[in-house]
Amino acid sequence: MAEKSSIFDMIGPVMIGPSSSHTAGVVRIGRMGRKVLGSQPTKAHITFYNSFARTYEGHGSDKAILAGLLGMQTDDKRIKTSKEICEEQGLEYEFKPVGNASAHHPNTIKLVLTNSQGNTVEVLGISRGGGIIAIKEINGFECNFSATNDTLIVQAKDKKGAISFIANIIANDDCNIGAMTVSREGKNKMACQFIEMDSPIKEMSINYLNSLDWVNEVIYLSAVDKD
Repeated sequence: MAEKSSIFDMIGPVMIGPSSSHTAGVVRIGRMGRKVLGSQPTKAHITFYNSFARTYEGHGSDKAILAGLLGMQTDDKRIKTSKEICEEQGLEYEFKPVGNASAHHPNTIKLVLTNSQGNTVEVLGISRGGGIIAIKEINGFECNFSATNDTLIVQAKDKKGAISFIANIIANDDCNIGAMTVSREGKNKMACQFIEMDSPIKEMSINYLNSLDWVNEVIYLSAVDKD
C-alpha cells in the first residue's frame, strides 16, 4: 500500500534553506543520527546517494546534515554557518557522493558517526519531501520509522516470547504501540525491535529492559523535533 501524505506534508515545515527535501529533511536525519549515537559526534562519515550526491553542495544539504548533527532545528539561522561551528566544536566530517545506487531511494543519506568515547553507529535515512523523513536502517538492522513519534529500539537475542514481553512492559506504562518493525540476523541470533509509541515510556522501564541478560542494548528516541 502506498504511503499517504497530508496537506501539512506538502506545505512543509518552517525552515532555513531552499528545499524541504534538501534542507529540512536532511537536518532531521542528522538530528536522528545524533539521537541514536546518544551524544554529539566527534567524527562523521556522510554518504549522499543518487540525487543528493549531485545536488548536496548547491542545495545546502552539506550544511543541513552537519546542523542536524550539531542538534539544530530546521529553522535555526546558524545552519548557514554549520561548517564553521563544526570546526569550533571539534566535529570532523567527510562527505562521499555516490551517484548511481539503484537500491536506494533518490534522497538517501548514510551516516557513520563516532563520539568522544569511541562508540560508533550507522544510520541510513531518506528524505521524502515536505521535511518528512524515514529511517530505513540502524547498525545493519532494517527498519522503517518516521521519527515523528517516540521510538524504542531494543536489540536482543532472538528468543521466543521476546516481542510480547517487551510489548507488555510498554503497555504497563500506559503507552500505545503505533507501529513496530522487527529485524533479525537469523533464527536464534540477534534481533532488533523498532517500536513507535504514542507517548513516552518511563525511564524505569528502559533501565529494567537494559538490565535483562538477553538484551544487548536499548535506545530511546524522542520524536525528532523534540529537545
